Amino acid sequence: MKTLARALQLKELSQRSIELLVLSACQTAEGNDRAPLGLSGVPLQSGARIALGSLWPVGDNAPQLLMTRFYEALQQSGMTKAQALQAAQHALIAGGRYTQPNAWAGFILVGNWL
Repeated sequence: MKTLARALQLKELSQRSIELLVLSACQTAEGNDRAPLGLSGVPLQSGARIALGSLWPVGDNAPQLLMTRFYEALQQSGMTKAQALQAAQHALIAGGRYTQPNAWAGFILVGNWL
């Protein structure tokens, strides 16, 4: 967490705010007593507006597809980040291969997700 915080404090990054930082690996949004938002909270403390992280261990294939669908949805005019995540989750369910919630439900937006 300290390394990420230092990286986000770099001069190049501090001159422009980060709109969205995606941490799609396992348990990046799982917190504890010292860091309630887990690794996803570090970007927010460093000035990022939104972080996307996972609440539990995730595999490789479903998150990769989810992130692809998420970024595709973000390209649509007027789509909020929350709507894009929801659209991506619906796409995984509709695809039939990843219908179980453990494949798509663990991802959460933290911060100002509109």
